[in-house]
Amino acid sequence: MDNLTKQEIKMKLNLVVEKLLHLEEDKEKTVEESETTGYFKRDFGIQEWDWPQGVGLYGITKMLKSKEDEERRQFLLNWYQLNLKNGLPSKNINTTAPLLALIELNESWNNPEFEALTLNWAKWLMESLPRTREGGFQHVTSANGDRQGVRLNDNQIWIDTIFMTVLFLNRMGLKYGRSDWVSESNYQMLIHIKYLCDKKSGLFYHGWNFNGSHNFGKVFWCRGNSWFTVGSLEYIEMFHGTMEEGIKRIITETYRNQVEALTALQSKSGLWNTVLDDPDSYEEVSGSAAIAAGIIKGIRMGILDSKYLECARSAVAGILQNIGADGTVFSVSGGTGMGEDREHYKNILISPMAYGQALVILALCEALDMI
Repeated sequence: MDNLTKQEIKMKLNLVVEKLLHLEEDKEKTVEESETTGYFKRDFGIQEWDWPQGVGLYGITKMLKSKEDEERRQFLLNWYQLNLKNGLPSKNINTTAPLLALIELNESWNNPEFEALTLNWAKWLMESLPRTREGGFQHVTSANGDRQGVRLNDNQIWIDTIFMTVLFLNRMGLKYGRSDWVSESNYQMLIHIKYLCDKKSGLFYHGWNFNGSHNFGKVFWCRGNSWFTVGSLEYIEMFHGTMEEGIKRIITETYRNQVEALTALQSKSGLWNTVLDDPDSYEEVSGSAAIAAGIIKGIRMGILDSKYLECARSAVAGILQNIGADGTVFSVSGGTGMGEDREHYKNILISPMAYGQALVILALCEALDMI
């Protein structure tokens, strides 16, 4: 990429990974847990079993391209073993996320306990996860302050579910030859597109509520959109060319329309605002990184043409400007629940997060393949 060297990207990438491995909660924060600010203790650091850490672990696996990286592999093995020893939280959409990396890692570990965990969890998703009207995966999340509790979010689907759960179920279906799991994953991708994609702009809303039939605040949230930008291509790539063509075309065309809209909203810094179409909202790095990863992946897979290279270059440059000397990724928004208006998203706190580190890892790994 013009003005970006492989050496610089590799250096920053290694810093980001090392920071992720040692990421801890900011002990100086005095903010109380609140959906208004987006501060939840479980979201900080790498230790807890939930979606921020799950995305983080998946980011690390993207670095493990050779067997020489034994230190990081050992870290991951220790992480899973310790969490199983200490006891896992409740099963829900977000606590499914750490299993996506585990499927890949256990290919070499061959740990029967890990395999049983992934199989039992996939079965739970199929048989016990609450469904919305029309059979969507209800976005059940962890309860605030209670590891074994859940928040049902009755009859709601959220865009986050694609990355946190659908990718896992699809990968399991493909690995174990379970066509019913793959079929369910395809359906979940399509129902989320049906109810969350805005037909006029091509962008995605955060959620849909079948109770009242509405998209809440109708906000185009950056990180929410990014779950589809990168998640849709991770999904397609899992099939290695065997995906049913009609379903692939719907997902691909939806992705292209979204990327076209995102390109028009990119700021001069190369990043995107946390409310995509609101320039007064702050620029947010985690969502920008996942968007960048998805665009670069789309170019690599031949789904996008070279006219999007400049957008990708600018995004990577903007991301690199937000990585500290110790590998900390700055300008990352906290955990973001469903909002009824733009102000909800604009008021979420900014703090280093495991998923911020992870999504930057995804973007920089893709960038290295482009140079």
